[in-house]
Amino acid sequence: MLEGEQLLAKVKTFSDRPLDQIARLCGYVSPSGRLLKQQFYRALVVAKGFALPAQEEGNKKLGRQADFTTRVHGNGNLIIGYTYTHRAGIEPGQEFFIEIEPDTGSIFLLPCNRQDLRI
Repeated sequence: MLEGEQLLAKVKTFSDRPLDQIARLCGYVSPSGRLLKQQFYRALVVAKGFALPAQEEGNKKLGRQADFTTRVHGNGNLIIGYTYTHRAGIEPGQEFFIEIEPDTGSIFLLPCNRQDLRI
């Protein structure tokens, strides 16, 4: 990934191209091929001389940042995502009962291994 003057020079050279393509040309691509836009934008801001707050190592998140909202997909699925399952300590393969509170429509995930479940 290019940084500093090298980044600015490459961006200037390819300024007639779409921003996503410029980011890829500057090396802001993950091993899986996903475009690393936030890192690219951050590097541009730093290259232009602006000071940014340091990122804490222990506060790194994978993927998108959690904004605590989600949307039901057209097929009716509701995706929770890694950030939320990780925070809740949910492990891959873990099973849950789904309970809906009729008065509020709230959805609760209850681990199947709980002994005090109402059935």
